[in-house]
Amino acid sequence: MPTPDEHNHAGRRPEEIDASLGYEPTDVRVSGVVVFLTAMLIFVAVTGALAYGIGKAIDAHMAREDGKPSHWSKTVNLRSLGNMPNSPALQNKMAQLIQQFPTPRLAADNGDQDVADLHAREDLLLNHYTWVGQAQGKVRIPIQRAMELIAKQGLPVAPAAPQAPLLFGDARPVVTAPLTNGFARTGYEQEQAEAQRIEAARGQ
Repeated sequence: MPTPDEHNHAGRRPEEIDASLGYEPTDVRVSGVVVFLTAMLIFVAVTGALAYGIGKAIDAHMAREDGKPSHWSKTVNLRSLGNMPNSPALQNKMAQLIQQFPTPRLAADNGDQDVADLHAREDLLLNHYTWVGQAQGKVRIPIQRAMELIAKQGLPVAPAAPQAPLLFGDARPVVTAPLTNGFARTGYEQEQAEAQRIEAARGQ
């Protein structure tokens, strides 16, 4: 137990305290710890009681709003129903209903299939002969054939536009050819192509 002299150290300036002992001679006041723990327990109890009462009040209000229980408002445990069976007919019906909505429609997936379909339509236009105006006899030719014709015949050259003289410190802009044409297959399309290649290899 601390002596009265040791209790008198509280409230003194550092230079007035005897530090010859090498440690703090006073003890922690147990009364302060007890008061803190008691206040904490009271706070937890009051908070729990308030939360329980508010929850009961909300449940009672919802019960009054919903009315008396009936077979329409019966609570069902969904876990007991299990997973719903896969229905291709229902999926086809849903797809037909979705297609009836006017465009633009919300994407039904993450958009990978839409991009793949877009690229497939572009490939049909780029790699096949298609009519542009059948009445006028206009045909869209494949891009490879168009490149061959351009390589043989060349493109019509427009007359050079008059250029103003350069000002001091200016230079003629130099246009460099791009490294690619800016088109690349998406990861989803590459995965689909790889899967088709593997299936074809297995079939052989």
